[in-house]
Amino acid sequence: MNLQELKEQIDKLSTSDRLILISLIIESLQREYSDNLEQKQFAISDISPQENLGTDRSNVINTMRGFLKTDKPTPTDSEVQAILKQRLVEKYQDNLLS
Repeated sequence: MNLQELKEQIDKLSTSDRLILISLIIESLQREYSDNLEQKQFAISDISPQENLGTDRSNVINTMRGFLKTDKPTPTDSEVQAILKQRLVEKYQDNLLS
């Protein structure tokens, strides 16, 4: 039976029978979904954390350190204060002009 024939048969059913059919279809989908979910969870649990790239803590830390590296020396406290002061001046000038 193809989909079109099935639709025609469904139209001939009573309302209560169609509701029962909907319930059966939902139950079937839920079983299929839960079976697939259990299979996926089982497959994921078989993988050790070391095999999963990017989850090794030291690799993540080293990558983050690489993000922070620059060719410039770190700014001094007075330079940081000057940068912050300049940022505040720019911020409030923009607010006053708006």
